[in-house]
Amino acid sequence: IISNYPNCPTYTFEPGEAAYFPTLDKINCPPIQDFKVPEEYYSTLFHEMIHSTGHKSRLARTFGTFGDEKYSKEELVAEMGAAMLYGIAGIENNTIENSASYIKSWLSALKDDNRLIFHASAQAQKAIDYILGNTEEDQISTAS
Repeated sequence: IISNYPNCPTYTFEPGEAAYFPTLDKINCPPIQDFKVPEEYYSTLFHEMIHSTGHKSRLARTFGTFGDEKYSKEELVAEMGAAMLYGIAGIENNTIENSASYIKSWLSALKDDNRLIFHASAQAQKAIDYILGNTEEDQISTAS
């Protein structure tokens, strides 16, 4: 999943903060040995990879500013997409409680939007399709 991501951002694996930097089109994820269990590493990396699909050269989502509505929606998309990638990768999601509480916190921040979960899951699926290199033609043929 990681190495086959087309038109991917630059990756660095430096200790410290995990983040996607849109202006640099770069993901930093601390090295795997910095995590208690490998699942937390993949959880974090997949989350940042989903964010990176929002770059203007990919799916062109709006990121917003920390704490605003657009930012909250983007966090929800990233966490949902990461959870979906666990399943695709065959990783047992030992971090499901953390993911669930993270998703719940963003949903509560956006409680006035009753269509949010559908929008976020659709955006997450588009991000996954992009990362996996699935084209619209692939999606149509698998739906048939």
